[in-house]
Amino acid sequence: MNKNHGESCSGNCRSRRDFILSGLSAIGAGAALPLFLRETELAMAANAVAGLGQGNSDRILIVLELSGGNDGLNTVVPYANDEYYRARPTIAVSKSAVLRLSDEFGFHSNLLGFERMFKDGEMAVAHGCGYPNPSRSHFESMKFWHTGVPNAPESRGWIGRFADEYQPEAKSSYIVNIAKEQAFAVKSAVHSPVVFSDPERFVRIGSPEEKSVFEEIARKKAKGANESLNFVRAIASTAEQSSEFIRNACAEYHSMQDYGYGEVGVDLKRIAAMIKAGAPTRIYYASFGGFDTHVSQAGTHNGLFNRLGDAVLGLLNDLKMMGRADDVAIMMFTEFGRRVKENASRGTDHGVASPMFIVGKRVKGGFYGQHPSLTDLDEGDLKMTTDFRTVYATMMKEWMGLSDAKSVLKADFPTLGAFA
Repeated sequence: MNKNHGESCSGNCRSRRDFILSGLSAIGAGAALPLFLRETELAMAANAVAGLGQGNSDRILIVLELSGGNDGLNTVVPYANDEYYRARPTIAVSKSAVLRLSDEFGFHSNLLGFERMFKDGEMAVAHGCGYPNPSRSHFESMKFWHTGVPNAPESRGWIGRFADEYQPEAKSSYIVNIAKEQAFAVKSAVHSPVVFSDPERFVRIGSPEEKSVFEEIARKKAKGANESLNFVRAIASTAEQSSEFIRNACAEYHSMQDYGYGEVGVDLKRIAAMIKAGAPTRIYYASFGGFDTHVSQAGTHNGLFNRLGDAVLGLLNDLKMMGRADDVAIMMFTEFGRRVKENASRGTDHGVASPMFIVGKRVKGGFYGQHPSLTDLDEGDLKMTTDFRTVYATMMKEWMGLSDAKSVLKADFPTLGAFA
């Protein structure tokens, strides 16, 4: 991967870099750092002094959670496989309706936005994503995806741990979570995520006495080493600084792009508004629910996929219009897939593996990994073929430029090679 890809540098930055490298040359390192030195503390210190920091500092990661357990087989349809149609006599997407992407796979007929992005080479599909010893409980499985550490205790979310590693110094509005309640995924030891669902209502609430206390806490600088007070102060300060900016950014933004209808389009448009306004945010997290399709899945999917495809395509096109498409990548996931066979209610029940999606102008589009077998099953479920942490590692290492994803994921995982 080209680690300089996407970085920008002013004349001052270049002069600092030249100064550091000339200093290294004086001690025998040379201006062109050898491979063994690039990973040493000396090299990282040099980058820090030069103002370069770790990774690709201009880049933004957007994570979109598809809550409820999206049925991967009716999303990325194996239309050339007769077993798919035998297992789903009433809810399968017909061969004539599939949006064909290859000789084997195509998208659901209402994912027109996905089809456009895939055929433009701007969407990667990772087959069969899951984790070992899977849970079919919404709560347990989502917890594993949020922590990035399945079947093990963890006090922070994977995004929070990534942010703590990537940017060890607390930054205001570094993480934004569009939701009514904070997702565990963004829980951090260093950063205080900004959480809101409606920018017009994103104001501090409480009694006049409570408001005055928080205003006083936010104004005063830290004294001493009271970590609890410092944490409260950081929350108060972040909320105070962020609320007005977000309200104004969303109210003043007018896009020419079509985000379709529904809340997912509204949320993604709000993210576009904050990016356009120059928010310091590097990680955005949003969710889109309704994918727990035990009953009448076909009709439900029609509406969900129509909204999802339009919204993500609208965001990508908006980023292109504002000249920020090179700086943003979107990752989509769901907590588990569905069973291969349809149920008696013309729906599908909780399963295991499901595809993940990566979208962006810098993505190398196509299929990644092996699609699970439709006959070699685990108690009626597709077997995982791609550990979801491989995709997480891809976003952290390949896209954001984190040198050591193991510190976040607690183990080494390969990356997909999904970025140009």
